[in-house]
Amino acid sequence: MARKKKRKRSNNKISNLTNTILSILKKDRNQAFNYKQIAAKLGVNDASSRNQIIKTLAKLATKQEIEQVERGKFKAITNTEYHTGILDLSGKGTGYIICDDFDEDVFIASNNINRALNGDEVEFYAYKRRKRGKIEGEITSVLKRAKSEYVGVIQIQKNSNYAFVIPDSNKMYKDIFVPINKTLKAEDGDKVLVQFEDWPENADSPYGKVIKILGKPGEHQTEIHAILAEYGLPHEFPDEVEAFANEIDTSIREEEIAKRRDMRKDLTFTIDPKDAKDFDDALSFEILDNGLYEIGIHIADVSHYVKEGTVLDDEAYERATSIYLVDRVVPMLPEVLSNNACSLRPQEEKYTFSAVFQMNDKAEIKNQWFGRTVTFSDARYAYEEAQAVIESNANVALSAVETSNINTEIPEDVSLTGNTYKTSYELAKAILTLDKLAKIMRKKRMSAGAISFDKVEVKFNLDEDNNPEGVFFKTSKDANKLIEEFMLLANRKVSEFIGKQSPKKTFVYRVHDEPDESKLASLQNVVSRFGYKLNFKDRKSTTASLNNLLQEVVGKKEQNLVDTLAIRSMSKAEYTTHNIGHYGLAFDYYSHFTSPIRRYPDVMAHRLLQQYLDGGKSASEDVYEEKCQHSSNMEMLATKAERDSIKYMQIRFMEDHKDEEFVGVISGVTDWGIYVEIIQNKCEGMVSVRDMTDDHYAFDQDLYAMVGRRSGITYQLGDEVVVKVKSTDLVKKHLDFNLIEKVE
Repeated sequence: MARKKKRKRSNNKISNLTNTILSILKKDRNQAFNYKQIAAKLGVNDASSRNQIIKTLAKLATKQEIEQVERGKFKAITNTEYHTGILDLSGKGTGYIICDDFDEDVFIASNNINRALNGDEVEFYAYKRRKRGKIEGEITSVLKRAKSEYVGVIQIQKNSNYAFVIPDSNKMYKDIFVPINKTLKAEDGDKVLVQFEDWPENADSPYGKVIKILGKPGEHQTEIHAILAEYGLPHEFPDEVEAFANEIDTSIREEEIAKRRDMRKDLTFTIDPKDAKDFDDALSFEILDNGLYEIGIHIADVSHYVKEGTVLDDEAYERATSIYLVDRVVPMLPEVLSNNACSLRPQEEKYTFSAVFQMNDKAEIKNQWFGRTVTFSDARYAYEEAQAVIESNANVALSAVETSNINTEIPEDVSLTGNTYKTSYELAKAILTLDKLAKIMRKKRMSAGAISFDKVEVKFNLDEDNNPEGVFFKTSKDANKLIEEFMLLANRKVSEFIGKQSPKKTFVYRVHDEPDESKLASLQNVVSRFGYKLNFKDRKSTTASLNNLLQEVVGKKEQNLVDTLAIRSMSKAEYTTHNIGHYGLAFDYYSHFTSPIRRYPDVMAHRLLQQYLDGGKSASEDVYEEKCQHSSNMEMLATKAERDSIKYMQIRFMEDHKDEEFVGVISGVTDWGIYVEIIQNKCEGMVSVRDMTDDHYAFDQDLYAMVGRRSGITYQLGDEVVVKVKSTDLVKKHLDFNLIEKVE
């Protein structure tokens, strides 16, 4: 008799089964599952796996971590507290959830991300890690996707009917699957914009379709358009918006002038960057019979042309801001308005919205007026020209003019082409007087606790093909600060005028909260390594020591690093209808009123101010709060795009300097390497710890340093080193250095 063969039992143990079952039940916590359904979700059907699932379900039910709602069917116990927040992913696949319910961000391990993507609004539950006592969480569902479009390079799979798009962003941890009939016939290796469509439960990758072919990776136009597309920002206007704008009557009409304060005879001029095309603001200056100065801050009356409910207004609202990339401006308004009708160009009459102040020689305001005006700009100054007036000891020249005949010459850089001799004299006198008043206002502001952030801006000299020929730094001088102070004055006084009205009126404020104490402590840790001390005893000492720090680092190798870290220690300014004041400017009331050509919140401020000047009732707070949040979000995206464009151009610049050695400052230290910012051009790149082969280096978090285990050599934040370009990647915007030596 043949012996019956004994069937071999499968002993494959399912890893992490307890957590997996809990995750399945918690994700669909209103549904009951039996062991077969869970096995199907896990993709197993052998007897051993089923037995493991049955035993684990029983064990979890005994421990009251799940409940059996009917025979063989189990549900998650719903006494777990669920929270919502925004997911911030790292390049490593882990992330943190920012949630108002917790004092600290909630860590999410990669196996608990559960198909959520960076920036998504998610639901999650939290628990404490046993080892470190830190709060960890697991995402149970995605409530709202942050974005639906991604930029990446398409890889067409040979001899197949599909492709994959490899996203540029290192925060997108999955490639996107694209059926071949949804590729728009893109070629292998093209940079494309792909739209996220679905992520089936049984699929490893999300599904999408190509909606735009951007071009070949590494080409200038491709990469600039890719930067805009990555953040969902436009690079051109829809045809219907352009057509609507072109049909607007932009002529200056007598019947409209009659409704406004006519200030065309007042001496008026603009001061802007020399390459500016849109002039938002102008200043007028007059000495009154009573000895007071009448100073007008005149702002383009954009709201006269951009009416609510039109396609033009809808487009301006969606954009919310102009975007200043390294080689171009992407305007909020079409050119017919931004560079023509609304631009306060010299020798042209314009409709304006004005704040007019009467001030004494101590910069004290004795009277103020707000309303719609019509103005005529007598002259256009570049900042450099206005600075020349201030620096050339022009008061000596003016004194000479006052005591001699009209043919007396004054310095060339005081006069402007196209203006009469008398007007040149009057303009120079106006600039000098306004400079004097601006300095008094700035001194008062700083004494009140304002913080002076004059961070160096990196700019490029580009040839006609947008190749970077050189790097230069834009700094703020007296002429810049003159304009800044009077714009701050208008912004502050307009918001104060509305904010102090009773009953309360809805308005768009620009607010800036107090800095986070932990961020200030981190700043102190870093700057102490350069020998600086900060005093955070109270608000006055905090702002005073921050200003002293920012002043002390000017011109030093660590200036850019310290400026950047100081800015990061501050809260972010934002738009809201709920006024809390502006910490950085030391203002109780502040709004944006002076740049409606390039900022939508300024357009809203103009509309609301006029509504209240006309005796209208308060606007809906809820409606305007939503518009404020949108404007803040779009500003953040525009800032990211602008930074990416600078990083891209820095890498292009460094491609042509691969054989050179540069002295740089260590600007960051992590467990994967050190970041170095070159002193002469501010380009930042990374030295990978893998390339530091003279020793085995480990990251010391307390020292902000990379320390050699054998030699004890340290590479610390702020140290000077010599580096050379190792590699450049325009697509990923990576710049890698080789470390040559430490500067002792």
